[in-house]
Amino acid sequence: MAEMNIDPIFGKGQPNDAYAEYFIGQSYLQPLTSEGVSIANVTFEPGCRNNWHIHHASSGGGQILLCVAGSGWHQIEGQEPESMEPGSVAQVPAGVKHWHGAKAGSWFTHIAIAVPGENLSNEWLEPVTDDIYTHLNEKRSDA
Repeated sequence: MAEMNIDPIFGKGQPNDAYAEYFIGQSYLQPLTSEGVSIANVTFEPGCRNNWHIHHASSGGGQILLCVAGSGWHQIEGQEPESMEPGSVAQVPAGVKHWHGAKAGSWFTHIAIAVPGENLSNEWLEPVTDDIYTHLNEKRSDA
């Protein structure tokens, strides 16, 4: 594991073992609040990314990602991947398939906000394959 070279404002958190099966690589989780809205600090070591997933809701719902340290990727299915740098914001409506994670050579920390809604659930899907991820990092390393 590469030495962490970023300073997440809320710390690195603890190993995200409860969700490890849905990640390639190591991530860390620091819950910040669940009072009315779930907000968590998530840190990814270089190359770590989560599987494709969908945040379901019958109304409201979705996810907001606020990059606070490092460099990462976010992609909504059918759209080009977006580079995330400190200050970047990604908004994912409920029902939309997406993934996010660190770039190959960088740690990455984002604040994940679960948008309040009705009948919320997460559906974890297939991993982002090594072939797709490696090609993305080679093709867009300057992004």
